Amino acid sequence: MESLKVKDYMTQRTITFTKDMSLTAALDKVMQSPILGGPVIDDNEKVIGFISEQDLLDKLVKVSYHCQDTHVVGDCMYEEVLSVSPETSIIELADMMKVGKPKVYPVIDNGKLVGIITRRDVLRAIGKNLQDCFQHPV
Repeated sequence: MESLKVKDYMTQRTITFTKDMSLTAALDKVMQSPILGGPVIDDNEKVIGFISEQDLLDKLVKVSYHCQDTHVVGDCMYEEVLSVSPETSIIELADMMKVGKPKVYPVIDNGKLVGIITRRDVLRAIGKNLQDCFQHPV
């Protein structure tokens, strides 16, 4: 199981956001995606933040109440992003994802975003490993 790597289960094509994107544009992206948020990147594809549905919720309630889209992603993104490399083991990531931790991690290689990995992806990797265990008894 230690040989299972993030690169084998990550999603390479993911939604991304920019710091100056309006919150309503960010909401449109989130609503069209099965992922609950995504990395905020700069012009060089470097991850500078992360925005989730939860981050959007507070600001969007205020935007909706006042009918003014005056906020941007940079106003509510989380700047201290936890990320992993493509070579991180699934077991190590599973330990990182325990209660209260992010459900989605950006995958960064050489300083650039190469994908994301979710809790569901980790569970899929573990489930596949369990299937392999039971199909090939010792």
